[in-house]
Amino acid sequence: MFEHRLPPVEILSESSVETLERGWQRIVSEIGIEFMHDRAIDLFRAHGQRVEGEVVFLDPDFVLEQIRKTPNRFGWHSRNPDRTIQFAPDRTAFLPVNSAPFVREGDRRYEATLDAFRRFNRLTYVTDELDSPGCPSCDPTDLPIDSRHLQLQLALYEDQDKPQFASAFDGTGAADSIAMAAIAAGGLDRLIERPTLAGVINCNSPLRYDSRMLDSLFAMAEAGQIVIVTPFILMGAMGPVSVPAALAQQTAEALAALALVQLVRPGCPAIMGSFVSHTDMQSGSPGFGGPESAVGILATGQMARRYGLLWRSGGGGLTSAQIVDAQAGFEALNTLLPAFMAGSNFQLHTAGWMESGLVACFEKFALDVEILRILQREFTPLEIDEASLAFDAHLEVGHGGHFFGAAHTLERFRDCFYRPQVFSTENFDRWTRYGSLDTAARAAKRWPEWLERWEAPPLDDGLHEELREYVARRTAELGD
Repeated sequence: MFEHRLPPVEILSESSVETLERGWQRIVSEIGIEFMHDRAIDLFRAHGQRVEGEVVFLDPDFVLEQIRKTPNRFGWHSRNPDRTIQFAPDRTAFLPVNSAPFVREGDRRYEATLDAFRRFNRLTYVTDELDSPGCPSCDPTDLPIDSRHLQLQLALYEDQDKPQFASAFDGTGAADSIAMAAIAAGGLDRLIERPTLAGVINCNSPLRYDSRMLDSLFAMAEAGQIVIVTPFILMGAMGPVSVPAALAQQTAEALAALALVQLVRPGCPAIMGSFVSHTDMQSGSPGFGGPESAVGILATGQMARRYGLLWRSGGGGLTSAQIVDAQAGFEALNTLLPAFMAGSNFQLHTAGWMESGLVACFEKFALDVEILRILQREFTPLEIDEASLAFDAHLEVGHGGHFFGAAHTLERFRDCFYRPQVFSTENFDRWTRYGSLDTAARAAKRWPEWLERWEAPPLDDGLHEELREYVARRTAELGD
């Protein structure tokens, strides 16, 4: 898990923050948030909030009172204690692309499969810079839809031992994920004490939480697992064509559901999510990696800190590009860099996102990991001491000499500089001699090499059998 020790960038003036605050408070109190769930409506009503049908009109002070119960330090545990993540305001977890219906592998674009899902799991497992595979990196269409989540969860236990996601797309998936996690943890009480699952609860923007997402929210919160509440706003489609308006809407949607999490289980670990981007006003297609996304990320970090919340950056290695090219690389940087600058605590879609999230791409995964490694190096503060000044090297080389053979260089040349794994620093002749490979071609060579390093992590035979029995039983019950 990355520790960001540099101060976050704050782009909003105090008056702008106050205006945004008035904006989200007017939305929750005057327009309200729709919760398509009887238990949610009953909870809000029981706590004195005005309800009309499925729309809840929230007192802003009540919302703030509830979100203050959200901890900003908690663990995300794994069956391998060395993999446990400790969330804190100065820590960031990075995860790869999630939920893509298609996969790109070289020139081939195909519907997601279980095999591709497992290879992404394993790539994440061998990539130290990534903290969890999430679930699912891609959504396999070669599995029956009703029981698909069971096979995905079982594969996570078999392929890796980092903290993992619940299949929180509906209440059934969340409940089965929790039941399997309780088996692995040694019981539900133990799981509640040591959360091992995280799950994203998306708002059906604008201003609506549907029953499927709320079923998942209740299941996750009741079990004390990590709830990541995330509005999804494409300006022009799910929000106004104004970054400030989208930020106010996003804050209203996120804080309202975070308040619900705390009503379900006070003190439940939760993270404020964000996702603000734009819609191409000519085609209607979503756009990612543009300046609006970057500004939205920077501003969201500032708002989250105002309320003492850990936050998920609405970015990652996002791009609208169709292939691994200059656009894909730049747009990924343009959403990863602001997340670092703003001190994000949780970063989904860090590696492998292509084609506006429709595609999980193996070559893009390798490219994004390179970008991530560079940013993690850049955002590690420079430590300066007498040894780093290398005064003796100047004495040895003198005026007009070179440092290639200096003792200082010979002692440090293997690891003194960042060594790229996908990018090239070869001169032209050497680059030509080795095949004149561009970045996409080098990425296509690298990720299979990384995958070869995978070895199955230890998994107790008894636990493995119990998980498989659960999956078989529930698959039959669900009709698959």
